[in-house]
Amino acid sequence: MSQAAIGGTALAAAAVSRGALAALPEVALQEVPGSTTAPLQPPTGRPYDPVVTLNGWTLPWRMNGGVKEFHLVAEPVVREMAPGFKAHLWGYNGQSPGPTIEVVEGDRVRLFVTNRLPEHTSVHWHGQRLPNGMDGVSGLTQPAIQPGKTFVYEFVARRPGTFMYHPHADEMVQMAMGMMGTWITHPREPRRTPGYAPVQRDFCLLMNAFDIDPGSATPKIMTMLDFNLWAWNSRVFPGIDSLNVRLGDRVRIRIGNLTMTNHPIHLHGHEFVVAGTDGGWTPPASRWPEVTADVAVGQMRAIEFVADEEGDWAFHCHKSHHTMNAMGHDVPTMIGVDHRGIAAQLGRLVPDYMAMGERGMADMTEMSMPLPDNTAPMMTGQGPFGSVEMGGMFSVLKVRRGQPHGDYRDPGWYAHPPGTSAREVDAPAAAPPRQGSAGQSAMPRADAAANPATEVRARKPAGHGAH
Repeated sequence: MSQAAIGGTALAAAAVSRGALAALPEVALQEVPGSTTAPLQPPTGRPYDPVVTLNGWTLPWRMNGGVKEFHLVAEPVVREMAPGFKAHLWGYNGQSPGPTIEVVEGDRVRLFVTNRLPEHTSVHWHGQRLPNGMDGVSGLTQPAIQPGKTFVYEFVARRPGTFMYHPHADEMVQMAMGMMGTWITHPREPRRTPGYAPVQRDFCLLMNAFDIDPGSATPKIMTMLDFNLWAWNSRVFPGIDSLNVRLGDRVRIRIGNLTMTNHPIHLHGHEFVVAGTDGGWTPPASRWPEVTADVAVGQMRAIEFVADEEGDWAFHCHKSHHTMNAMGHDVPTMIGVDHRGIAAQLGRLVPDYMAMGERGMADMTEMSMPLPDNTAPMMTGQGPFGSVEMGGMFSVLKVRRGQPHGDYRDPGWYAHPPGTSAREVDAPAAAPPRQGSAGQSAMPRADAAANPATEVRARKPAGHGAH
């Protein structure tokens, strides 16, 4: 880029003048529950193949004198993380994460950021090559954006890839509250971009985590590691949509990590390659087949594969605690413990006492204990054969022969051809369980046949980290 071009963009992220405010782009909001929105086909500007944001959407723009203009609004939002469970977060344009921003390599972009938070903020364009004054670190490269003020950032999208945006002002609080979003820079000349290949399905998601006590709605911002809600785009399974593709499609999934720990992302039924990182597209000779790829804190990874196996394939973080909801870590292991004496005594003192975990924790998927209002049940996703016993960072890749091109609708559950599904066989009766319990008041199972719409509830525990 020439010095003149750099000087034209190095206005520094500054307060917008009164005249410019009158001409701000209209604010696009998304306040409905976070279902996956169809890809936004570019109405203006350079053409590109759009991405699909899992349980999210792409921010519209306007063209103004050859510049692609966006308007982000930082504000408190309410995010439905799973059906019936809503969190009070901070985000952009009505949602957390904020909308995905899609541009094309070489685009000059102008981003207006209006602050409707109760404190100052800024926006860092994570991974971008840009003038230093546009980097979005409050106090270092710009003044903070005070409440009620609007700043403008302007730069050229210089290299293609998958990036993020998030605050660099009171970062611990604002990111813990859900302020983040995905940025995609599409290649201007796809066929001449080393390492890049067209795909038929291109998904993106951000991994984030929250610590929200059962029965409450606002994250605990001081938590460093002991989170109880592990999310993709601020949604937890079973509130996460499936990734619906056609048999034979080449699929790309772009994954960003803005949590406080790494995540080994695992795909069933297929091998993939890591085709992209924060630094750009990887040389094809550097790739090897994987079924699990670790995504560290602050990293982006783009995995690619051919969906050549029909079925409903699990896609999840392989840290088992990250596929559960509202999970505490202070519950003792009670497997094999004989409750017969103590349970009866406790039952007289605490009439509602129930033993938990004496047979393992699978009972949690069918429990009929009441939960506090606005609490995400721990493992309540249902599949065609019963409970999936998953939550958090879990979804399903649905590969279908008859899925139309460009159709992202859920095709329903896979119908397994005869003889291709694991099944019970006739065999001698199994021996009794090697560990059993006759404890009083064990956790009761919900009677799904008698009451299929049973509301899952549980008592609010005492102390941090309990169920």
